[in-house]
Amino acid sequence: MTLVHQDLAAGVATITLDSPPNRNALSVRLLGELKERLDWALAEPAARVIVLTATGGVFCSGADIKEQRAADGRPGAPVTASFPEVLTLIWESPKPVVCRLNGTARAGGLGLVAACDFAVAPLSASFAFTEVRLGVVPAMISVPVLRRLDPRAAAEYFLTGEVFDAARAAEIGLISRAVPEEELDAAVAHYADLLIKGAPEALAITKQLVRKVPAMSFADGLREMTALSAERFTSEEGQEGITAYMDKRPPAWATR
Repeated sequence: MTLVHQDLAAGVATITLDSPPNRNALSVRLLGELKERLDWALAEPAARVIVLTATGGVFCSGADIKEQRAADGRPGAPVTASFPEVLTLIWESPKPVVCRLNGTARAGGLGLVAACDFAVAPLSASFAFTEVRLGVVPAMISVPVLRRLDPRAAAEYFLTGEVFDAARAAEIGLISRAVPEEELDAAVAHYADLLIKGAPEALAITKQLVRKVPAMSFADGLREMTALSAERFTSEEGQEGITAYMDKRPPAWATR
């Protein structure tokens, strides 16, 4: 049985977690298949945008606790060893990644959410960092999550394990939008349609500068971004975009 599916249509590669019996928990097998699907989407020239979603009423319940627990002389925490590579693939993907939450997310599942560039959830979804209630900590997922969350909110929900709703998740920066369930697919399609209009190289570079520039000094930022601006205006993509604008036609990347 396949735990992660892939599909490609109209420039959008959709990757779907499909392990509803354990609420799409992060098992070693699921993470292995997820890595394979991500590798496929990143290598597929026709895939311009990646959408990550799941089946059932839960997006992801976090690490598979049965696998993480040491037993019968076997070492525990195998999921811990498998998860960083997946988070890195999503975070560093040159192609924009949109998380379509089909429902609730907990613990490690929120690492996937935070690693994506955009995340859209139904208003009915709920979220919680439940690690401390199990005597563990949200260690790995803190790397992407703390780059998204308001610091006060991060302390509140990391320390208490309290459940919060999708509207609150959007308010504190964990997700991009919370919408009525019947509007979920339209909201995801809205982002995908907009992203496909962007030039592939320009999108990849812009994704990086959004993260890089705030950490730079004002002077260093202006110096490096001035050079980057000149480089992009004279790049093949930049020249095509300007020519297309002047000719009142779509650029080449928008007509594929």
